[in-house]
Amino acid sequence: MIEVVESAVNELKEKLAKIEIQLSDPKLTSDQIKSLAVEYSKIKEILETYDKLKQCEEEIEFWQEALNEDPSLESELIKAKANYETLLSQLISLLLPTEEHNNVIMEIRAGTGGEEAALFAADLFRMYSRYAERKGWKVEVLDFHDTGLGGFKEIVLSITGKSAYKILRLESGVHRVQRVPITESSGRIHTSTATVAVLPEVSEVEVVIDPKDLKIETCKASGHGGQYVNKTESAVRITHIPTGIIVTCQSERSQHQNRERAFAILRSKLYELKQMEINKELSQQRKSQIGTAERSEKIRTYNFPQNRVTDHRINYTSYRLQEILDGDLDEIITKLLEHELVQQLKQKVSTS
Repeated sequence: MIEVVESAVNELKEKLAKIEIQLSDPKLTSDQIKSLAVEYSKIKEILETYDKLKQCEEEIEFWQEALNEDPSLESELIKAKANYETLLSQLISLLLPTEEHNNVIMEIRAGTGGEEAALFAADLFRMYSRYAERKGWKVEVLDFHDTGLGGFKEIVLSITGKSAYKILRLESGVHRVQRVPITESSGRIHTSTATVAVLPEVSEVEVVIDPKDLKIETCKASGHGGQYVNKTESAVRITHIPTGIIVTCQSERSQHQNRERAFAILRSKLYELKQMEINKELSQQRKSQIGTAERSEKIRTYNFPQNRVTDHRINYTSYRLQEILDGDLDEIITKLLEHELVQQLKQKVSTS
């Protein structure tokens, strides 16, 4: 994999040199200069990240040698390796084509398995929230329906931050958990599922909604929120009549704020629907890369007895289940992005 990255980086170094020559041309228009400057800045960021990655490789070698002399330095080696995974993830994300959208609307729903599935949905919410925190992204809960026992039938959140959609989009699909439920007295392992949908947050310009196509209702918010929640009709429910899509939002005390957030969710859902229709008309390119990322596709298994997480799309297994559930997702996400990058570069070579 590193060979593929180095090949791409070497191409970019040559491209950067050409851009520097072009920028010295006095005949360039202001628009041409602006376009070249944007490309120059992006390539510089990639090359700087690559340099940091190579420095991190040297650090890992240093700490590995030092560990032979002093075993107490193992924590430094672990820290360097974690930093390497983060930098590699960043580099691969930068090498992949730029996405139009940064921010994400994520829906996590309990699947088969009753209360255990709802508890697993809560685990996934915690995992993604902690991962977003590590990335410096902002997380806001837009809507939720809890079970009262710590689980969620459904929870909708927005994740705001640079490249959030580009990094998280491959998390869409069915997530499966295998473990002994808290409520299981005989110690039998149960299999439960939860579905994750990752939608790009889109603007009003990208998706225009005709008010005549909507049915908008208000009601009292439900769930744990104190007396205020039950006394005000702040929750908003919007039905998009042509598609039958229904969205609700009750996270804010203000009906106006809930209305705005519900519209944001609806726009994302309509955008996803439009993209699915477009993709059906295209070739099987997406499927040949990393699956369809559809919600019906089982993408990952979290096996507690074996402390194992397996991503079925790339046949990758990690035995760091607890760390991953605590938000240390870079390892798996990096492997997914690596696979996608390799497939895209292979396709580029085959068509050139």
